[in-house]
Amino acid sequence: MSTRVYTGLARRERAGWLLGLRPGQAVATVGLGLPVVVALSNGDLASALLAVLWCGPAIALVIIPVRGRPAVQWLAHVLLFQVGVAFGWSRWQSRAAAGHAVDPSEPDLPGTLARLRFPDGPPMRDLGRICLIHDTADGRWGATAKLSHTGVGMLSDAQCQRLADRLGGLLGTLANRELIDRMSLLVRTVPDTGAEYAAWCASHEVRDVPTVARRAARELDRTVGAGSVRHEVFVTFTGPEHALRRPAAAAGGGVDGRAMVLYRVLDGLEDKLRGLGAQRVTWLSGGGLAEAIRTGFSPASAAVLAARGHGARAGVPWAVAGPGRAPSPTARVYRHDGFATVSYAVLMPETGTVFGSLGGLLAVRTAGERRSLALHYEALSPRRARGAVRAGRFRAGVMTDWKRSKGFTTTATDTRAASGARAQERAVAAGHGLVRFAVAAAVSVPEEWNVEDHAARMENDIAGRFELLRMDLAQDSGFVTAVLPVGIGLPKLRGSGL
Repeated sequence: MSTRVYTGLARRERAGWLLGLRPGQAVATVGLGLPVVVALSNGDLASALLAVLWCGPAIALVIIPVRGRPAVQWLAHVLLFQVGVAFGWSRWQSRAAAGHAVDPSEPDLPGTLARLRFPDGPPMRDLGRICLIHDTADGRWGATAKLSHTGVGMLSDAQCQRLADRLGGLLGTLANRELIDRMSLLVRTVPDTGAEYAAWCASHEVRDVPTVARRAARELDRTVGAGSVRHEVFVTFTGPEHALRRPAAAAGGGVDGRAMVLYRVLDGLEDKLRGLGAQRVTWLSGGGLAEAIRTGFSPASAAVLAARGHGARAGVPWAVAGPGRAPSPTARVYRHDGFATVSYAVLMPETGTVFGSLGGLLAVRTAGERRSLALHYEALSPRRARGAVRAGRFRAGVMTDWKRSKGFTTTATDTRAASGARAQERAVAAGHGLVRFAVAAAVSVPEEWNVEDHAARMENDIAGRFELLRMDLAQDSGFVTAVLPVGIGLPKLRGSGL
C-alpha cells in the first residue's frame, strides 16, 4: 500500500487579492504613492523626488513581509511589547506566591489564560464532575480529556492510513454538528532525568543473578532507556456560545444546561477517540485540568504530584495551577517557574506531508528536556466550506486572468494555486469537509540551561520537512497555544467570508 501524501496544506487563509496585498495594504500603498503621482502630473520633478524619498521607505514598510508580518506591523508590535515591559504589564506573580490570602477554588492565571473560566458541570454518568472551559473573549465552551495512547511511531503505513481516515471521519462528524466545531490535540513529553527509574531499579534489584544477565540489563538501560520517553496526550473539544445557547436553555440554562448539551456530544465522541487508538478516555475534573496546567508551567512538579497519588480526578487547587512567578518575557523566550520555553508555529510544506511526520518534533535529545506539539482543528460546516472554496477559486481565477490580460507570465505557483482551488471545490461539492488548522510546538528546559541550544536542536530535527516560525514578541501566548490543554490556538476569522 503506497503512502498517502497530503498536499495543499500550506494555503493561507487571508491571501492578498492585489499582487499579494491585503485591502488595507493596497489602500495604504495607493495613498502613500499619491503625492508622487500628483507632483509628476504637475511637472514638479523636485517635489516628486522629495516625495519618493519619504514615500518609498513608507511603502516598503507596508508591503515587504518579514517572517510572516509586514515590517510596519513588526514596528507596531515591538512598540507595544516594549510599552508592556516598561509598565510591568507582562510581569506576573501569583497571589499565593506573594503571600496573599487566596480562595483555593479561584483560578489565578496570567496573560491569555485570565480570560478563561473553569466552572464544574454536573456529574456525567459515573465519571464525576467534568470541568468546563469557558473562553469569555471568543464566546466558546469546551471540555478536555486525557488519553492513554500508544502513539503511531511503530505502526505500519496501512495502520497509519486507517488512523488518518478515522481522524478525517471524526472531523467530518464535527463539521456536521453545530454544537462542537473545534478539536485541539496536545502531546507533551514528560521530562525524566532517570533518577526515578534508577531508584526503582535499586530497590527491586535481585542480587543473586548471573553477572552476564546483570551486564546485559545495564546495557539495555543505556541503549533503550536513553531513547525512551513518556508522553501525555490531551484532547479538547469546544463549541461556540451562539450554537449552545438555545439547546442549553431547553436543558435548564446556565452552566448546567450548557454542560448537559456538551455531555451529549462528548459521549458520542468517545467511541471515535477509541477508534483513533485511545485505550482510555478520562474527562478531566477541575482539579485534573488544574494539574495539567500546573505541570505545563512547572514540568518538575509532575513527579511530585505523581508521588502524592494525584490523578486526573483529584489534581491540585486552582489557586496554584498557574506559575508562582513569571518575569516579563523576552522577545524570543518565555520564562516561568524556573523553566524557559521557546514556542514555534509549524508551517506546512508546499510539497505536502504524510500522516505521523510531525513526530520528529517530540524526539527528546536530552534528559530533563520537554517538548510539546499541539494541533488545533476547526471543522467548517458544509455551508461555510462551500463559501470558502468558491471564494478561493474565484480569487485564483481572477489573478490568473488579470496577469494574462496584462501580458504577465503565469508562474508555476499561480497554476498550482488555481488547480488546487478547483480540486478543493470539487472535493467539497462531492461531500468532503474543509478544515482550518494550526500547528504549534515548544521546547522547555530548566532556566539555567542554554535554551537556544535546545531550540536549535528542535529546528534541526524537522529541517527540510517543515518550517518552524518562532513566535517572536508573543512567546507567552505561544506557550498557551503549544503547551496547555485549554483549546486556545485558532483565531476568529473576521471579514473573510468564512
